[in-house]
Amino acid sequence: MSYSFYMRPIVVAAAIACLHTAARAEGEPVVTLGEVPVHSGAGGALSPTSLLTSVDILGADKIEDKNVMQSWELLGQLPGVQLTETRMGAESGKATFRAFNGEGYINGIKVLIDGIPSNVNSGNQRFMDMIFPLELDYIEVVRGTNDPRYGLHNIGGNINFGTRQGGDYTDARATVGSHGTREVQMAVGRESEGFAQNYFVAHQVSDGSRAHSDSEKYSLGGKWFLTSSDGRLKAGAVARLYSHKAEEPGFMTATQMQQDRRQSALHNAHDADDRRMHHLSLHLDWQATPALFLNTRLYFNHYDDDRRVTFTDSPARSLNNLPRQRRVWDEDQTGLMSTATWRANDAWTVDGGIQLEHQKNLYQRLRYAYAVPTHFENPTHVSNDDRYTLDNVGLYLQGIYKASDRLKIIPGVRLDKFNGHASLSPSGVTGPLQDYGWIKQPKLSMVYSVSEAASVYANWGRTFQILTGSRAPAYITSGGQETFAPSINTGVEVGVKYKPSARTDLRVAVWQQDATDEVANMPSTGTNVALGATRRRGVDLQASTRVGSAVTLWASHSIQEAKVRRGFTASGTSLAGKEVFSTPRHISNAGADYQVTEPLRLGLQARAQGSYFIDDLNAQGKFGEFVLLDFNARYALSKAVSVDLQVKNITNRKFAYVWWDNFFWPAGSAQPSFSPDAGRTAYVSLNVKW
Repeated sequence: MSYSFYMRPIVVAAAIACLHTAARAEGEPVVTLGEVPVHSGAGGALSPTSLLTSVDILGADKIEDKNVMQSWELLGQLPGVQLTETRMGAESGKATFRAFNGEGYINGIKVLIDGIPSNVNSGNQRFMDMIFPLELDYIEVVRGTNDPRYGLHNIGGNINFGTRQGGDYTDARATVGSHGTREVQMAVGRESEGFAQNYFVAHQVSDGSRAHSDSEKYSLGGKWFLTSSDGRLKAGAVARLYSHKAEEPGFMTATQMQQDRRQSALHNAHDADDRRMHHLSLHLDWQATPALFLNTRLYFNHYDDDRRVTFTDSPARSLNNLPRQRRVWDEDQTGLMSTATWRANDAWTVDGGIQLEHQKNLYQRLRYAYAVPTHFENPTHVSNDDRYTLDNVGLYLQGIYKASDRLKIIPGVRLDKFNGHASLSPSGVTGPLQDYGWIKQPKLSMVYSVSEAASVYANWGRTFQILTGSRAPAYITSGGQETFAPSINTGVEVGVKYKPSARTDLRVAVWQQDATDEVANMPSTGTNVALGATRRRGVDLQASTRVGSAVTLWASHSIQEAKVRRGFTASGTSLAGKEVFSTPRHISNAGADYQVTEPLRLGLQARAQGSYFIDDLNAQGKFGEFVLLDFNARYALSKAVSVDLQVKNITNRKFAYVWWDNFFWPAGSAQPSFSPDAGRTAYVSLNVKW
């Protein structure tokens, strides 16, 4: 993909934008799909929509009627988002974008829930599962490297799940559907005399689309906020509990999948996951003066996971009992986030903050002798019994300068520093975290209003990647061990946001992101693959419009590429010019909603993804391409009661998530591993609001 190929969409869009001056532009390059809460007033924290990068917001009306087994599936409606659908019980998948793959080695997306960091130590997105659709107000996706608010895992951007706060409502939803799925969600909000209470409870049970894939999970949450009579001070607490027990059907070979896509091999008969997560946070907002707003959040996240997994059914391919493992995680995160926003005058706003996080983590990996099935009793030996800490101090400062009515400039900088210590049993080896020093991340953004209908924006910024896991090379636990500097990602983006009318949004963005020394981490296996210098680049095109009062249309197409510029395998083979594995070349989605009559609404959504290489040498072929079509309908029986029908994959297209199990199989036996899709599924839901 040449430079001219990237720039052509921008040049054409900018030319069209300059010709149109009849409508009013919003100024920021934000695209919103659906209805989101609007908070008026000149004070308060800076809205993420003020970030001069590609921001997409998905409103509650596009979320609450969706039936999903896990919340990451909701993100498939947004432009350029790749869903990695492993479907292995609680370890079900994740959402990524900007050409960061999602199989678990390169976790480049920060996840937040109500602005609270919500990644586990490795960067995986497991806390996301605590949230159900009916609890959400919006989902916000920020792409690129110029957002200074977050550091750790914020390599390619971030996702924030905004849950409901305040209001007076009681909403309930009961669902039955394919594969024995039953789900109940209930959300309650009460607000009076400055005191707001919000409660949420959910229970989901499913037999799964394959044999040995039963799943049951619970989620319980509460919010309590008190606002002063003058509205300047608000304090509150948020608490959540989550439990998920799920069987794992295991990955298949190509031969097994051809024989029966719904089977689960005998050697996986005792594979399962028992996962629990807890969250508690305290919030304080203070409008100290009309110009100064202060925000502080103290939080605690707990992640407890006990996973039993088997990767092979042949003793000939069982190397040192590696494929049969019980993996136990016990992670605690305690953090403080404090920010200040000062609106100095009409031209300048200054925003900055400090973030502290302490992680106290345990990771155990037990290995078992060959058996069919494996009972996960009496481990042959212990690979990991690790206790390790990670401490992060982050500081950021940005200034928003309105140079003129047309031009806005935002310079910024972020600094992060890490410390930590690992203690490895039974060896008794200890060691400190790699010393990365202060990681400097300068940022610069600008937007220029070409006309009342259009704006051109550009940004440049740096983010970082550090090693994760509990052992070397993340921690220095042996003499002469190699030291690592952080991998610095430098990103640039140029885009055009065009709003020809109040009902239509168009956006084109060209972006590129270079990493100095990227590493693919798999902390659960102690595996690290040094990819070296990488380059990601792409073009994002998206549009949404409303036709009359009844029809809403939206579409997006993202072209992307991730390649190694300089790097070698452990054996010395060059990776230069190879594509980063598990990264499709294009991601597309489109949809239409039609309000047929006042009680009847119909919807159609399409999602497509290109194929990808599954290994670092690009030698094992390309897999993973699909085109899917979903249908939904809602009929309102009254103002308070409605019925939903959702049919996923209505054409019953067969596809599978595929990965290359090259770290578990001995030489000569490696082959692709498959997790097949669920096929066509249907769900009926009853909604009650009072």
